[in-house]
Parts: sequence; C-alpha cells; structure tokens
Amino acid sequence: MNARVNLDQLLPELDHRHLDWLEEEAIFILREVAATFERPALLFSGGKDSCVVLRLAEKAFKTRVSGNDFKGKLPFPLLHVDTGHNFPEVIEFRDQRVAEMGERLVVGDLEDSIKRGTVRLADPLESRNGHQTVTLLEAIEEHRFDCLIGGARRDEEKARAKERIFSHRDSFGQWQPKEQRPELWTLFNTRHRPGEHFRSFPISNWTELDVWLYIARENIPLPGLYFAHEREVIRRKGLLVPVTAVTPPQADETVETATVRFRTVGDMTCTCPVESDAENPADIVAETLTVTVSERGATRMDDRTSDASMERRKKEGYF
Repeated sequence: MNARVNLDQLLPELDHRHLDWLEEEAIFILREVAATFERPALLFSGGKDSCVVLRLAEKAFKTRVSGNDFKGKLPFPLLHVDTGHNFPEVIEFRDQRVAEMGERLVVGDLEDSIKRGTVRLADPLESRNGHQTVTLLEAIEEHRFDCLIGGARRDEEKARAKERIFSHRDSFGQWQPKEQRPELWTLFNTRHRPGEHFRSFPISNWTELDVWLYIARENIPLPGLYFAHEREVIRRKGLLVPVTAVTPPQADETVETATVRFRTVGDMTCTCPVESDAENPADIVAETLTVTVSERGATRMDDRTSDASMERRKKEGYF
C-alpha cells in the first residue's frame, strides 16, 4: 500500500519552468496587440483567466515596484459585459481590483440592450449568457474597439481548440473557423477592413493546471468563490445548481448545504460549483491533477445543450 503523500512535499517537485515560457509567449502577444491595433481592450470579468491575463498585462507594460505592486498605466482599457446575473461577489471583486490598479473600466450592460430592444428575453429568469453577444458587439461598435484581448484557452472546449491566437471577426462580429489565418513562426496576419476586428488570446496554450500553478506562483488575488465555502445547492441533471434569486429550487427539488468551489464563474443561471475542500491555490493544483473533465464541461449548463453549442455561439460573435 502506498503511503499518503503530503501536499507540501508534492508541489515543490512540480516543474514550473514551462510557466516561464508560457509567460514569455503571452507577454509577446500582448505587446504585439498594443503595437498593431489602434483601439484594443482587455476583457476583464474578475474570473481566474482574466485575472491571469491582467497580471501578464501588468508585467508587459508596467514597472514592478515591489512584490505584486506595479506602477504605470495599461495602454488599453478593461471591458466587461455585465449580464445583470453575475455573482455579486465577482462584481465586487472586479470593481475593487480596477480601483486598486487605477485603470479605466468600460462596462457593457445587458440591461441597456434589453431597454433598447436589441435583446428580448422569453422569460425574466432565463440564462442571459448567450445574449451577451449582442451587448458585446454593441460595446465594440460604440467604442470602436479593433481588438479584444481574452482569456480563452484551447483546453476548455472543442470549439475553442479551433481558435487562433489572433482570431479574425468579420464586420458582423462573426467567427468563421474555416477562414482563420495560419500562424507560423509567431508571424500574425492582423490586417482587417473597417468594421472588422480581432480577438486575441494570449493564454491559448495554457491549461487549467498551468493557470492555477501561475496563480499560486504569482499570488494573484481572486474572488472567494474559487475556494471552498458552504453554499446552498440543488442537484439537477448531474450538476450542483447554486440557489440564488435567479435559480430558485423547483417544487420537487431538495435544497442542501454543501462545501463547494467554482472552477469557473459566469452567469448565475448556467454556472455550477463542484464539491471540493480546496481552500487555496496549492490545494486546487493537487485537485486539478486528478480531474478528467474540463471546467466548462463539469460546471456549465449551457455547454451541455449539444456538442456544437459553443461553436454556434462563437460564430454569432460570442467571446
């Protein structure tokens, strides 16, 4: 029988040298965006991937003062599409982080799209995740953004595995996987016509494990939802659905309190936690080493509608 391995003994044995290469590549991509495009923006939701990209942007464009303190300004604003159904803890963290950094935050509010009539809901409690596309494209048009920097990774989902690091979008904001441009020897074709734009993904080649190793190494602050906490949930279709104002229990469902954490955060109507006792990034690294399902596959109800649901949304202009 194998003896139990103490986590403190295990983590130092993990080779972190690949993180230096991934970091170098991401910083190169961020600087390429700043040098190539006139009006880029960084998508910042307060989620773990966007927090990692934000730290990489600090390293790319700011001067480190000490520890995790940087001085200077980013050469682009931050952009968040608020569905109105985001977890309050994440919105509070987003605003606090932006205030600490002194950066400019542009918020595209889905409620404004509803008021304009460009988004129509069949039910007030339906998931607004897919409707974000309309608000995002309206924000791009209003602010004339020509490149959005995102935290999508290829290991998350099949459609995202098809993405380029520089992903071209047509004048309708749509993504056509068969028309993406080759990226050989880190040479990027970023030419685009008026009205078109790009999405750039500096951490495309990272995995969920890489993200958590980097968060642990860099001591990157995150919303508390990512770590173990007690929450009321209901079990529905193999998932733990958090009990909130927009996800109330049905008549035949039982509410229980469980110790959970979120592997990804998004619209409350489609984002589910997993049972976990991981209280810090080191615990999550050890837990991630054993999982066999990506965070989206394990926690996102909207990705379970069909194998092509994400690809369909991306073709319509989704993140």
